[in-house]
Amino acid sequence: MKGFTREDQLFSLCGLNCGLCPMRLDGHCPGCGGGAGNQSCKIARCGLEHGAPAYCFQCGEFPCETYEGIDAFDSFITHCNRLADLEKARTGGLEAYHGEQAERREILEFFLARCNDGRRKTLFCLAANLLSLPALREVFKEAENAAGLPLKERGSHVSALLQAAAEREGVSLKLRRKPRNR
Repeated sequence: MKGFTREDQLFSLCGLNCGLCPMRLDGHCPGCGGGAGNQSCKIARCGLEHGAPAYCFQCGEFPCETYEGIDAFDSFITHCNRLADLEKARTGGLEAYHGEQAERREILEFFLARCNDGRRKTLFCLAANLLSLPALREVFKEAENAAGLPLKERGSHVSALLQAAAEREGVSLKLRRKPRNR
């Protein structure tokens, strides 16, 4: 979007965790306000109209009607926690929020580099986004202990651990697609 730029390319204006997105990790998306390939976005347009806050929670009208139902469906990254993550960043501070996200990114990068047999990227990205940090740390430790397993077995093992953690936390590790109009 013309005129829309952002310093923070890892946590978007609307609350998406771009640093944990498979499209961003593959270099296919510069993030909102990231330059070439930046797509038109109604939230970015709204932000420009409301003084260009770095995050929507900094706007006096947040949460506004734009956020009604915003977490209902996913794109390449889960949208489940946008409002909760914006609130966490607002109340706990951006530095603490970025610190937590950096730890999540490190765990995700380990899963992708050491446990991905080419079929688990979306699962690992969803887990990094949706599971509690203590649950991710626990699976990470188990994954480190499974380093001697062949890659395919290690990937299956870590996937099973993530799914079990998700079940315990009542989280679904599947993207929720918007139904197609017929």
